[in-house]
Amino acid sequence: MLVRDFLEQSAERFPDKVGLVFENERLTYGTLEAMANRLANALIGAGVQRGDRVLIHLANSIEAVVSIFAILKANAVFVMVNPSTTADKLAFLLNNCQASALVGHARTTTALREVCLRAPCLRSLVLVGGTERSDPGLPMADFAAIQETRSSGRPPRQCIDLDLAALIYTSGSTGVPKGVMATHFNVVSVASSIVTYLENTHEDTIMNVLPLAFGYGLYQMLTAFQIGATVVLERGFAYPQVVLKRMAEECVTGFAGVPTIYALILQLKDMDSEQFSHLRYITNAAAALPVEHINRLRQLFPRTRLYSMYGLTECQRVCYLPPSEIERRAASVGVPIPNTEAWIVDEEGKPVGPGIVGELVVRGSHVTRGYWENPQETALRFRPGRLPGETVLYTGDLFKMDEDGYLYFVSRKDDIIKSRGEKVSPKEVENVLYALAGVAEAAVVGVPDPVLGEAVKAVIVPVEGRVLTVREVIAHCRRHLEDNMVPVQVEFRSELPKTESGKIRKASLRPGRA
Repeated sequence: MLVRDFLEQSAERFPDKVGLVFENERLTYGTLEAMANRLANALIGAGVQRGDRVLIHLANSIEAVVSIFAILKANAVFVMVNPSTTADKLAFLLNNCQASALVGHARTTTALREVCLRAPCLRSLVLVGGTERSDPGLPMADFAAIQETRSSGRPPRQCIDLDLAALIYTSGSTGVPKGVMATHFNVVSVASSIVTYLENTHEDTIMNVLPLAFGYGLYQMLTAFQIGATVVLERGFAYPQVVLKRMAEECVTGFAGVPTIYALILQLKDMDSEQFSHLRYITNAAAALPVEHINRLRQLFPRTRLYSMYGLTECQRVCYLPPSEIERRAASVGVPIPNTEAWIVDEEGKPVGPGIVGELVVRGSHVTRGYWENPQETALRFRPGRLPGETVLYTGDLFKMDEDGYLYFVSRKDDIIKSRGEKVSPKEVENVLYALAGVAEAAVVGVPDPVLGEAVKAVIVPVEGRVLTVREVIAHCRRHLEDNMVPVQVEFRSELPKTESGKIRKASLRPGRA
């Protein structure tokens, strides 16, 4: 099975069913299939060949969804990039993956002209919103014109499931972005596993407010199309009240968020949970959800299942906590997803027992091939497994496991704070901070200290209208934490720096970082 089959098979089963809702437009699966075929035929006509990389430089939109499947139908590899990406980073990505074509928006052609001059690999452009504004110096086609003139016939299949389907670039928050190579087999495997444990069906309506350039957001659309569900696509979550109103109107059954989104929801006043009676489940990934927020979300949505999950770009999803276990193990991110194995190893690579902190290792058909044109980094993360000829993923994240096999995220290796000769988990301190009334968001980092080695620093965003003091924060932490874990420094901010996907950029909170 190929990823293009997600759309093609749903179009055959449900041609007249609404597959995508975006703003005031409602597109059926049959319409989406025809649009993707037209663009695919245009890309093939422009010289895109099997295995070529095609970069999509668009915000969440109908055109972005159509472009993903069009590129796959052209037997090529899609590279989804957030439109807020800087010109320098965009030029780097184009040259790194040697993209032969780019789908972008006409309003960005001034920036694209500069980027195109720095990316000789590019041979053609497709622009949304017209081609008359400026000339980037490459053959251009207008997305709307393609939809009016090109054939809607389905292009021939040339790929097999071992071919690449996507390059998904890491955020680059800890260095140069790396392109994770996901094959059709990888994508189909993890999508199938996700819909299995979420119990998705074609009757679901799934809302996605996350960027399609972010793996967690991308898979909201992919899994929905795989089963013929309806996707309600939003540009983002900048206006929570508007999004939640749409959620109620569309009778959304599934919603995906990250901790920063749920923090915003929990700050809203006078929310009527009855208007979300159709909401069957909500999910969290990208970063661990504070236990305090889990408890408050369960009170806010008492009839909705909450799935706490963990994953990373290199395999997309690793584990999930069954809702039936959330009462007993709210701090856990659960057990491996179907058709996946995970275990914890020490610094020598030997498996460790319950309660011992070590690095999480993942084995499964969703473990990707490694990093594009980066054998050194690939060798660090993708290593030989226990069985001959296999490769497993060393996540770089520290975990522990309980006696029943449930996994608990401790920290990224790079985030562990070494204070007074002892290791401090930022997440453990953050969970305590979130239990303090008035804390909307919190991040804990280590800062250099001549005596302690590293001092624990807490950066806090108070709830709007609430005044917190340093003394209040430290007193609260002393009541609930060991001495070496109590923050030595406390800073209050109006907001925390975040990645395009909503993760908190902890590196930016350390001294000497912008």
